[in-house]
Amino acid sequence: MNGLTEIRWSPYIVGCAIGVLSWFTLLVSRHTLGCSTSFARSAGMIERLFRGRKVEQKAYYREYKPVVDWQWMLVIGMIIGAFIAAKSSGDFALRWIPDTWASVHGGNIPVRLLAALAGGVCLGFGSRWADGCTSGHGISGAMQLAVSSWISALCFFIGGIATAFLLYRVIA
Repeated sequence: MNGLTEIRWSPYIVGCAIGVLSWFTLLVSRHTLGCSTSFARSAGMIERLFRGRKVEQKAYYREYKPVVDWQWMLVIGMIIGAFIAAKSSGDFALRWIPDTWASVHGGNIPVRLLAALAGGVCLGFGSRWADGCTSGHGISGAMQLAVSSWISALCFFIGGIATAFLLYRVIA
């Protein structure tokens, strides 16, 4: 049995692999793993399509230039990797509504899209406010023993558990 074609991978093996990847990334590139800044850069690239070079005059985009960088390519790699993993496991399917959501909240596509949009906005706002995402703080920052990252990781878990409880216990 090939572990790479399994639908669910061992969290212990994947956790170790992410840890090794983060060490290797820091060693080779002098950058830590993280990807939320790439979404902010993407927003700047989209805005630049409509406003031109005026975007680069904004203070935020002077610090985080709207360019394709290694983080941006990491996100593309994650999307491609997820696609390859889903295809090789035989679990790939285009779904508007995940089964878990449908079993609790029904199959209303606009409601699901609105919930996903609200969650995405909260996630984006939170990652910019915390100056990092779950991978930036929870993996890279924790690896460096940054107190702010350990606090952020604790809050990620508390928030995730509370949200799952609200969506799948209280609301249902």
